[in-house]
Amino acid sequence: MTTGTAFVATCDLAAQVRGRAIPVARLARTLATGVGWVPADLALTCFGHLADDNPFGSTGDLRLLPDPAAGVDIPADGDVPGVRLHLADQTGMDGAPWPGCPRGFLTAALRDLRESTGLEIRAAFEHEFMLDGPDDEAPFSFQRLRAAEPFGTDLVALLESAGLEPECWLPEYGPGQFEITLRPASALVAADRAVVLRELVRDLARRRGRHATFVPMADPGGVGNGVHVHFSLCDQDGTPVMYDAAAPGRLSAVAAKFAAGILRHAAALVAVTAPNPVSYLRLTPHRWSAGGVFLAERNREALLRITPTVEIGGARPAPQLHLEYRAADATANPWLVLGVLVRAGLAGLEKDEPVRVWPESATEADLAGEPALPASLTRALAALEKDEVARGWFPPELLDAFLAVRRAELAEVAELSPAELCRKVADVY
Repeated sequence: MTTGTAFVATCDLAAQVRGRAIPVARLARTLATGVGWVPADLALTCFGHLADDNPFGSTGDLRLLPDPAAGVDIPADGDVPGVRLHLADQTGMDGAPWPGCPRGFLTAALRDLRESTGLEIRAAFEHEFMLDGPDDEAPFSFQRLRAAEPFGTDLVALLESAGLEPECWLPEYGPGQFEITLRPASALVAADRAVVLRELVRDLARRRGRHATFVPMADPGGVGNGVHVHFSLCDQDGTPVMYDAAAPGRLSAVAAKFAAGILRHAAALVAVTAPNPVSYLRLTPHRWSAGGVFLAERNREALLRITPTVEIGGARPAPQLHLEYRAADATANPWLVLGVLVRAGLAGLEKDEPVRVWPESATEADLAGEPALPASLTRALAALEKDEVARGWFPPELLDAFLAVRRAELAEVAELSPAELCRKVADVY
């Protein structure tokens, strides 16, 4: 784009994309110096209000410094002009990293993983969402796919033109529910793509006269929308390191230790990966979300699932084998989600802790003794505060703001019924 508008953006603690627009003619200068921002912006709740008990107040100044590699063009569409969207880091006025920046949190976690272990992460975020319109078509059916047209074809084309590498678009199980997956990418790119994907889906729906929501539960008795985070480990040459044909679950020792760290800190992690009160209507057994804190082969009730590998056509298992974290949703900031998974995995690598791999044949009775996830956001936040290791992953500014935002959101919905809660949050996400 040579004319028009660019939007310089961050994704905040409520997973809302906020920022400032500039003329495209000023983009080159803005890439070098950024645009102004305010620390207190980190304390906005998903409902658009500043959390009262935040650490910032009215003072302080920041810059949103765009990453030149994290820009996408959204083309003009009829009377709606095109726009260039650039994701940015929040920095000090001198360009130094700001401790409260969620994108910087992930960048630092990846750096520490690389420097201490020589390992890299590849990841992909699998999103489910609801699209309004006819909802009586059968799950997974061709009829539902066609009923969503031209939205589906337009979405895939938009994601391809934006460089997000869509992999699969499908009608899902719940009424009006769809899923979109992207190809795996390096960790920061994968998280950036997750931020952008949600905006592109909602923006396209508006332009097509429809409404899309990523709310974890649109109806207390309905089907939930998750964000499943798929990830693998490789060395700095790109060689996969998770596969060992002789080990339980075919997980190498390094992969098993990484998984053990995630399981050990699961109660604290879920405060970050499922950070909205409505999230806990979804995270219950028998919803294929995350029925318990365990690692299992091909079990969709597991917090961590060892995904299957394809053997058709001579495909090799080692490059395919990866883990799927199932207790995340789109009320969570993708940079923080992947950042805490990396931190927990790194904590696991630093210990020699065994982890049990449940086979696909494990029954509900077999798994009855495995721990449950916290039953509410209140309990998850308490677990985060109690976990000294997990608290230590966060700069104080970031953790204090996170807790303030979450508690302000809890206070705002305290008197709502589950159905009212779902409706209110659906309007935001």
